[in-house]
Amino acid sequence: MMEFTAAQVASFIGGKVDGDATAKLSNFAKIEQGKAGDLCFLANMAYEHYIYSTEASAVIVSEDFKPSGNIAAALIRVQNPYEAFAKLMALAESQKPKNTGISERAFVAPGVHVPESCLVAEFAVIQAGSVIGENVQIHPQVFIGENVKIGNDVILFPGVKIMHDCVIGDRSILNPGVVIGTDGFGFAPDANGHFSKIPQLGNVIIEEDVEIGANTTIDRATMGSTRIGKGTKLDNLIMVGHNCEIGKHNVFAAQAGVAGSTKIGDHNQVGGQVGFAGHLNIGSYCRFAAQSGIMDSLEDHSSVMGAPAVSATRFFKIYSIFKKLDELAFRVNALEKK
Repeated sequence: MMEFTAAQVASFIGGKVDGDATAKLSNFAKIEQGKAGDLCFLANMAYEHYIYSTEASAVIVSEDFKPSGNIAAALIRVQNPYEAFAKLMALAESQKPKNTGISERAFVAPGVHVPESCLVAEFAVIQAGSVIGENVQIHPQVFIGENVKIGNDVILFPGVKIMHDCVIGDRSILNPGVVIGTDGFGFAPDANGHFSKIPQLGNVIIEEDVEIGANTTIDRATMGSTRIGKGTKLDNLIMVGHNCEIGKHNVFAAQAGVAGSTKIGDHNQVGGQVGFAGHLNIGSYCRFAAQSGIMDSLEDHSSVMGAPAVSATRFFKIYSIFKKLDELAFRVNALEKK
């Protein structure tokens, strides 16, 4: 991070300064670890006690924050501290110089044009027919198959594999070990119970501003496209089956799994280890607690828990009984003895 004053930072994020507007800021830090020159933020009030002892030069807080003690740091008041801090970090990251050029140890198929603004690092492979956008960062050991389309400002971290005919939208980020476009799990049983492979002839389309976590796999469609919508964020170790369609601006926590041909709407929040059965239709603005097992289609604004999943309201009613099962069993045994 370059050096800025608290006033300059406030102007970037539409905030107002309480305290020393000339305080110089050159680094980001956690509020509990802040030192002179650091910029911190306070979004979760469980950490409020640190703001009275931090040595940071400035702290981003909400507009309605009311201190209960003396604070040495300048306060930068904004509507959403977490969002403002994230924007500043993204701005700082964008200012870092980016490497460009094609390594002598990379392979780029004849006829593939790689713009001068791109990086193709050691042992990366780009096969014939692929199209690479501007400002793409292709890190070591990335494999890009035939006829793949990579948009602008895409980052492919080490070990990413993108199989033939897939599409990666602008500004998407694929973290290490992501595999896009492997064959879907499609096998047809015969009369003898043997399974024959069904050719997977479709592709995967990743829309703009998607981030995919490490070692996540997304299967290609049997026909048509498996699709991940604009702005969706997938955590590490997630599995998305063939012909799934996941909408816009969803967030999935680690180890979630979506079986084939399930369609999921927009703005859903999916906890860790949630499993979706195949061929479901899931609405938008739904919430799924960790380890939920989704067996049925759901309407918009559903909130579910448990395996098999039920509404959160019903789950808590059931759980209140579950917590008393030992007591109920004792009472039943006592009644039986009588």
